[in-house]
Amino acid sequence: MCGINGYIKFSHENDEQLKADMNKMNTLIFHRGPDEDGIFAESNKSHSIAMAMRRLSIIDLSSGKQPIYSDDKSIVIVFNGEIYNYRVLKSKLMNEGVTFSTTSDTEVILKLYEKYGPSSFKDLDGMFGFSIYDKNINRVFIARDFFGEKPLYYYKSEDQFIWASELKSIVSITDNKPQISKEGLNLYFRLTYIPAPHTIYQGIKKLEANHYIEFDIKDQSHSIKKINQDHIDDKINISFDDARKEVKNLVYDSVQSRSISDVPIGTFLSGGVDSSVVSLCLSQGVENKIDTFSIGFKNEGYDESDKSRLVAKLINSNHHEFIIDESDLKHNIHEIVLNFDEPFADSSALPTFLVSKKTSSNVKVALTGDGGDEVFGGYNKHYMGKINRTYTSYVPKIAHNVFLKMSDSILRTSSDNRGKRYKLKRLLNSVDYNGEFYWDIISLANTSNEVSEIINPHWHLPNIFSVYQKQFGLEKPKTLSDFREIDRHISLEGDLLVKVDRTSMLNSLECRAPFLNKKIWDYTHTLPDSFLIKGWDKKHILKEAFKDQFPDHFLDKPKSGFGVPVGDWLRTILKDELESFIDRKKLNKQHIFKTDDIIKLVKNHLSNTKDNTFKVWSFYCFQKWYYNTYVTNE
Repeated sequence: MCGINGYIKFSHENDEQLKADMNKMNTLIFHRGPDEDGIFAESNKSHSIAMAMRRLSIIDLSSGKQPIYSDDKSIVIVFNGEIYNYRVLKSKLMNEGVTFSTTSDTEVILKLYEKYGPSSFKDLDGMFGFSIYDKNINRVFIARDFFGEKPLYYYKSEDQFIWASELKSIVSITDNKPQISKEGLNLYFRLTYIPAPHTIYQGIKKLEANHYIEFDIKDQSHSIKKINQDHIDDKINISFDDARKEVKNLVYDSVQSRSISDVPIGTFLSGGVDSSVVSLCLSQGVENKIDTFSIGFKNEGYDESDKSRLVAKLINSNHHEFIIDESDLKHNIHEIVLNFDEPFADSSALPTFLVSKKTSSNVKVALTGDGGDEVFGGYNKHYMGKINRTYTSYVPKIAHNVFLKMSDSILRTSSDNRGKRYKLKRLLNSVDYNGEFYWDIISLANTSNEVSEIINPHWHLPNIFSVYQKQFGLEKPKTLSDFREIDRHISLEGDLLVKVDRTSMLNSLECRAPFLNKKIWDYTHTLPDSFLIKGWDKKHILKEAFKDQFPDHFLDKPKSGFGVPVGDWLRTILKDELESFIDRKKLNKQHIFKTDDIIKLVKNHLSNTKDNTFKVWSFYCFQKWYYNTYVTNE
């Protein structure tokens, strides 16, 4: 696991300057790879190119140093990630006469490319971001994995092309400070995060998952291409019992493939279905006790440590439990929020950081349950298709509008309690008579109308999802398969995977997600939606596959998620800083928000008049980024 950086200058630069720039970019991502670094630099009359990486040594500790070169030195690679099927791919190549000088997965990628070109990228099962410079054709290939577990940003100006694992590296060497992107701003204030290909910066893009960049150095041009995966079969005719057995086998195999490591490995164990299944599978696949790690909260409304203890006892793990309160987080909030390099308001990043920090003191690699909800249909929002169809069939639109107005007072909450009233209010706001309800329900911060109430009209883009809707052909998603595709491209890539990558790598910990396996993803797409959600039973087939391994009804227990009471913290430990962000002079100078409206929104929350947790937290995180990162880069 590493971080990578690179650039192409359309002019001659001396080697010392190239290395100085790479060292500058590398230093900013030291946390991603504290074990060692490596730099490649080369220049001629027409151009200069440099690639660098920081390494966290997990596989091939002795000979896996990067960059790695082809035998004739004409091709070079830097790589961030893990390739779980590299041994199978290596064996195939060796049978075809290919020789290797290391035991690393990085060299396998290089040799695959050397033999088959960029079409070989589809054969990689893993999480990755890498760049390959092929001197033979004077081109650079920069690729990102199927789900987007590993990040890749890029930027092109008149005189250079830059790519990196983190935004901060690119911003550090751009000629001019990038401006704020309207698209990025609007996506953030709808979703609380910014999915690919956008970032908060105009001109800096995020490479979409399952894509690669082909850069022609001679022409100074680039194209973005999709990694063409093998065809997914249509829905298959199979019994539920046979499908259940296959799901069980696929999950066991995936956990085994993702447990390959030359360093100690453990699991995040929250006590929910996904982390419990992963921990169980790992414990049954190794001889010794595994280490499991969980976070508990002194606030009982957020604490589920009893569930993780039960699973730890069941699988006989060495269980590490950390009970925290706001005092454990208040000193880290600044570091956590700013490490994302752009506005990011998923509050579960805070406990994820802490469990990563505690875990990294014991192991270098942790398996997680991430992706289980997206793969198997585990979110309440996945009910929305059925609910919207039923509701709009019986309730006229005019009556619904009356209910919405009434709900403002009847369902109003004043505390950070995401209970039934909050969920019912959110459900009513997401009902859509035009079939676009799913795009509303994934908007965790504001609906389009709510954004227009707080953002200056100069900045507001009302149809911000239109590009994604056309791209995926999902303007009006209807089925669970539709919802899951949106989740994969939007919320998984832009939110969950960003959260886990940045918080874990900030602690130099590698996280692996066995459910994010293309074989499992493809297989679940061949199954009827009713196998995944049966009635109101989410992740039905996954729970049925493993229910005999757990106490009766354990997998049916509700899971509240990895939440923290940030709404309350905004009124207490964060209050002074939040109030500084609504200073009228600052807001008028900033010229992004409608001053009176945003002040009212925040003050209603602070006074307990109305709970505006998601809206105010997203505003707080934006302002924290703006004044501590954006303004300081001027």
